[in-house]
Amino acid sequence: MEWTEPGTFEVAPGVHRIPLPLPNDGLHTVNVYAIEDGDGLVLVDAGWALEDGERALEAALGALGRDFGDIRRFLVTHLHRDHYTLAVALRRRFGTRVALGLGEQPSLRRILSRTRDGQLSNLLSWGGGELAARWRKAVEAVGEAELRDYEEPDEWLTETDLGLEKRVLRVLPTPGHTRGHVVFVDVESSLLFAGDHVLPHITPSIGFEPARPELPLGDYLDSLRLVRSYPDLRLLPAHGPVTESSHARVDELLAHHEQRLEATLDAVRSGTGTAFETARKLGWTRRDRRFDDLDLFNRVLATGETAAHLDVLVRRGLVAVAVVDGVDVYSAR
Repeated sequence: MEWTEPGTFEVAPGVHRIPLPLPNDGLHTVNVYAIEDGDGLVLVDAGWALEDGERALEAALGALGRDFGDIRRFLVTHLHRDHYTLAVALRRRFGTRVALGLGEQPSLRRILSRTRDGQLSNLLSWGGGELAARWRKAVEAVGEAELRDYEEPDEWLTETDLGLEKRVLRVLPTPGHTRGHVVFVDVESSLLFAGDHVLPHITPSIGFEPARPELPLGDYLDSLRLVRSYPDLRLLPAHGPVTESSHARVDELLAHHEQRLEATLDAVRSGTGTAFETARKLGWTRRDRRFDDLDLFNRVLATGETAAHLDVLVRRGLVAVAVVDGVDVYSAR
């Protein structure tokens, strides 16, 4: 059975995976996890605030003999709309409490203040001026209604233990995919509610957010090692099927980024350049696609990913960076 098929799937005693549809998105589906908590439910992530997603969630809850009023709390792994915005929409109607990682505050403040050009200054410093104008138009096309899907959470999460009726969830800040990403660890049941931090088949984007931190890839690698320090857990990802070993996938992701760092270093050794110029020398996606064959969104992602890898190489002393007319230019040491 494909993991994207709709329904309600018990993945552990009292824990149900609910796939919700995503529109016009290469990921197709986001997994929400409903945890039985006494006479109610706690949901890890919520989905995107769209009619199709809401109907799918309502049907899945119905299969459990529940409805929206039974949701006591949303524990959201990060700010991206496919995880957060349906929680906000349902809170407006049912008063459900919503919790989000404290590290998401800077990005959420930019969204709420309608500061929508968080990537523009980055693109310019990365040498992506030709992308910046097109990206500005794309950002300006985002409707006001979609921005209204965002509000402050009821609770900001830091590292702590959350006591539910029959289990304890440890909140672990895992910055990287976003600066405020968190995962939830049920040590007793050997479960990792991983959000987008550890995905079974793809590598999550790094640092694509309104308020990008200084070293997003460095943060991500540290967060992977943190999760790896826990016992091997059953991996409950936001995108993809449930798998049996968090350790196996974390090891693959760490190895992938080391390989990517080496490829990025080789690209810089072939000629000094900006992050944008370096990105054009690399292959993208599992199909090793040319940069120029990517759509606008994925070109922006690729440029930011390359900058993240270059900055780690600078931190490791393998690459030097100089600012020339406001643009970061990288060269091998």
